[in-house]
Amino acid sequence: MMVAYRDIALADVAGDSGLFLDGDWIETKDQDPNGDVRLIQLADIGVGEYLDRSSRFLTSEKAAELKCTFLQPGDVLIARMPDPLGRACIFPGDPRPSVTAVDVCIVRPDPSEVDAAWLKWAINSARLRAELDRFATGTTRKRISRKNLGKIPLQLPPLSEQRRIAAILDKADAVRRKRQQTFDLADRFLRSAFLDLFGDPVTNPKGWPARKLGKFADIRSGVTKGRKLGDAETIAVPYMRVANVQDGTLDLSDIKEIEIRPDELERFSLRKGDLLLTEGGDPDKLGRGSVWTGEIDPCVHQNHIFSVRIDSTIADPYYLSALISSAYGKRHFLRIGKQTTGIATINKTQLRAFPALLPPVELQRDYAAVVARFGRALDRLMETFETHEKLASTLTQRAFRGEL
Repeated sequence: MMVAYRDIALADVAGDSGLFLDGDWIETKDQDPNGDVRLIQLADIGVGEYLDRSSRFLTSEKAAELKCTFLQPGDVLIARMPDPLGRACIFPGDPRPSVTAVDVCIVRPDPSEVDAAWLKWAINSARLRAELDRFATGTTRKRISRKNLGKIPLQLPPLSEQRRIAAILDKADAVRRKRQQTFDLADRFLRSAFLDLFGDPVTNPKGWPARKLGKFADIRSGVTKGRKLGDAETIAVPYMRVANVQDGTLDLSDIKEIEIRPDELERFSLRKGDLLLTEGGDPDKLGRGSVWTGEIDPCVHQNHIFSVRIDSTIADPYYLSALISSAYGKRHFLRIGKQTTGIATINKTQLRAFPALLPPVELQRDYAAVVARFGRALDRLMETFETHEKLASTLTQRAFRGEL
């Protein structure tokens, strides 16, 4: 049976009984850490998920003075600034009275016409994201005004159909959340295993000796992207970008190629067991990296990534990766690294001087075996999650094309 959709603008979902307005202009001087009113900010708004990250407050007297709009559970909050622009979530409520910032649009849909959960998914859909980009302004940091946001076209199905679609997409989203929870648990498990075997490297309670990384590892820079090769013969090979190297994992979903001379292939090619480390990024992610296991052959890396080829009689790459990404490694690189405009970097000399704590290599290999066993189980689980996520993506696209 065909379901009748009608075209409306986003601002129209409020009807006669709802709201469609911006949050309040609340400056730093208006805030009070001891206040009894919660200030919900952009950081609290995720894609379909209320993140509950901020901790800002004001007094109820100041809120009354500023004539603030108080949020209600079920309000849809839309971020008018990235990242990403136009992401939306449902406010679940808070123990304290709550208001929100001016860069957040409050949408309180008419419940007799519009289901809030459906609206959340509609706003976060690829179709509406494209419309949002069309109405956005700004060059360095895009934003969208409430007036332009209100012009975004929606195809509104009957209320019963909205609820059916929202229920399906909520179940699909639950799978995505389970996947993230699994990653978080895996990370905590491996960190716990590391501490059980080696102790906290910050305090080094087991007294492991330290040795400079450059004394037992060959540290190499990669291929410079965009360099001029003139008329030289070149070949295109896959390469690792900074975006591919995460903290403890490799993202191989988007692999690009780079031109090199044939005689450079051996020099730049990665080998199984190489540790890949980024040279810069957000300060809390400085020195993030992962072990290369030969997923792509041949493969090189760009110059913003170091490859660390370790003497296997002295250290294991999985142990070393965990050590560098631990609080011990991050504190060291933050202390010696260069920081400008929120970006921290380390150079090859600084990396060579990293004081690596070295337990017996047999103990390091025990840890690597734990990583390998756990990794195999996690890979199987991730395959299941990826299948569900592809289905969820297809369902979302079909839902807002009227095909679900």
